[in-house]
Amino acid sequence: MLSLGIDIGTSGVRTAAVDDSGDVVSFARADHLQQSDGRIDATLWWDAVGTCLDAQLQKLESDGYGRDDIGRIAIDGTSGTMVLTDADLNPVTRALMYDSKGFDAEAARIARHAPDPHMTRGSGSALARALRLVEEDTDHRAAHLLHQADFVAAKLIGRGGNSDVMNALKTGVEPDTGHWPDWIGSLLPERLLPQAHSIGTCLGEISGEIATRFKLPGSVMVHAGTTDSIAAFLAAAPLENGVAVTSLGSTLAIKLLSEKRIDVPNMGLYSHRVGDVWLVGGASNTGGRVLRHYFSDEELAALSEKIDSEHDTPLDYYPLVEPGERFPTNDPTLKPRLSPRPSDDAEFLHGIFDGIARIEARCYQVISDFGGNRPERILSVGGSAKNPVFTRIRARHLGQMPEPASRTEAAIGAAMIPLIRHSQGSRT
Repeated sequence: MLSLGIDIGTSGVRTAAVDDSGDVVSFARADHLQQSDGRIDATLWWDAVGTCLDAQLQKLESDGYGRDDIGRIAIDGTSGTMVLTDADLNPVTRALMYDSKGFDAEAARIARHAPDPHMTRGSGSALARALRLVEEDTDHRAAHLLHQADFVAAKLIGRGGNSDVMNALKTGVEPDTGHWPDWIGSLLPERLLPQAHSIGTCLGEISGEIATRFKLPGSVMVHAGTTDSIAAFLAAAPLENGVAVTSLGSTLAIKLLSEKRIDVPNMGLYSHRVGDVWLVGGASNTGGRVLRHYFSDEELAALSEKIDSEHDTPLDYYPLVEPGERFPTNDPTLKPRLSPRPSDDAEFLHGIFDGIARIEARCYQVISDFGGNRPERILSVGGSAKNPVFTRIRARHLGQMPEPASRTEAAIGAAMIPLIRHSQGSRT
């Protein structure tokens, strides 16, 4: 039996199929369709998923597998990205992305009800985005608040109302129990809140319409998924205490496997339960999108060759594309610091590399400062992790050489979720 993982990333959709041993047998991708300026239409996520699934299933068949070999599906999406839909899963509002912010009025309402500190506080919080969407539903047609992965899972099984504790964490769910705290009901209509399941929980079989559309057996089971950064961790790393993963995609995400739960919401540090252990970490708004804001891939490769990776640059940068930071400083007003800009582009790139590396090292230091263990092993995923000069710069700041992960696609981690659930039983 094959497990299929669907990764809804910032640039497109990727799918991976793994066998019962966790070996990858096939992979496919599709770009997101062009969104209108200022309004994100969640139906275009689903359209891209459909395109990618078609490509994936055709590739499986060309590799000698049948569609009947697919038995399980799990999805990951960008954390905090959400939409309101009606009972038939039609969006009744625009979608808001994980990095949407500026919801000051909503933040003030949350501050009157949420504990202090709490990760739902702030003008860029997921809960603040949910409140804004409810305000935009002026006709009161909404039946479901769905995170990005929830929306796709709902489309597959033909009904809404489900989430996972990892995607719902920043919206306010309790990670231990999956329950919504009582104070959430003072802010959001309780009828909109999804049931938050443990990772890998069986949500139900695909709908008859989906089975027909993709020529899949009706017995295919959809499992509760996770966020994109956690899926990347599951793809890259063994579930061993002290193993960490740095994801250097559009943003910088840090995850460390720990026996201890650590939550420091006012610093953007939080924990997700996976079985009997915790994934501790956070996500910074620095990362690859800063690099690509200034340089093409070709420029990055050429300029990197001119950088002396054994020495720090005198430039004290905090590389961001726009104001706002989540971790290791939780400050929605934090401004980018990328000046002065030297006339030499290689020097400028060196300063950005150093700045991102300092932020990464600071992330791990914060975990240690609050009682977590130092990483014994750091694996790296994401496009920026492939740059050898940047890797050596990171090693200087981290005090150890980060290792390239052999499996780097979040879709693989999503595909692993049903296998993890099966191997660990109800503990996950």
